[in-house]
Amino acid sequence: MAFYSQEDSDDDYLFKIVLIGDSAVGKSNLLARFARDEFYPNSKSTIGVEFQTQKIEIKGKKIKAQIWDTTDQERFRAVTSAYYRGAVGALLVYDISRRQTFDSIGRWLNELHRV
Repeated sequence: MAFYSQEDSDDDYLFKIVLIGDSAVGKSNLLARFARDEFYPNSKSTIGVEFQTQKIEIKGKKIKAQIWDTTDQERFRAVTSAYYRGAVGALLVYDISRRQTFDSIGRWLNELHRV
């Protein structure tokens, strides 16, 4: 599902995508690399929610991806889950060197399905 925004009249599609997963798995760096071609080896934890946009063209269609980076901090959990609404996709991120982050994927899937 995609939606069109009058504000972005030069874009054919606007997609909202969320990045979710445990803390310190690399969500913010994935976003920074995709949206700005940057990488921060000593990045800090995300507080609340941040987002970046990236425009791409596929088969002549202009697509704007609005990618939301969420935090895993418990105190923001009620707020960040509200940002899942309206998303057409989600990237569940885990750290291959920390098994517990992979084991949490089921919890994140359940959270997505509750929205």
